[in-house]
Amino acid sequence: MAIVDLLELPAATPAYSPLVGLDLGEKTIGVAVSDATRTVASPMELIRKTKFTDDANALFKLMESRNAQGIVIGLPINMDGTEGARCQSSRAFARNLLRLKDIPIAFWDERMSSMAVNRMLIGEADLTRAKRAEVVDRAAAAWILQGALERLRNA
Repeated sequence: MAIVDLLELPAATPAYSPLVGLDLGEKTIGVAVSDATRTVASPMELIRKTKFTDDANALFKLMESRNAQGIVIGLPINMDGTEGARCQSSRAFARNLLRLKDIPIAFWDERMSSMAVNRMLIGEADLTRAKRAEVVDRAAAAWILQGALERLRNA
């Protein structure tokens, strides 16, 4: 497989197989997973970055445990629509994953996802800063994946 446009992801993956969403941070990777019907995204796991190959293997193991067949990676586009160093890093992460495993990968604009998740966690969940730090990356991954699922459903 390869990096595909989000709208091509359903054709590139088996029907009724979950998708995984990733929020790539500097120190962690937030992981979310959809249900088999690709309706609802749920926070799944937080991978603490070590070496790329170890991180990728941890991701692939999580995907196998849920039979996930595709990946949606949050793309941190600047507010003015340009792509900076963080976008380049996300694209490089995807290319490196493809060197290890043949799997379809799509990107989703993640602008404002962390801010929206933090606002939700502060306002609705009333979590302290320390507790928010532990869940924000997983929740941001779910936010990213849910946005992509809704785009696919409304395409």
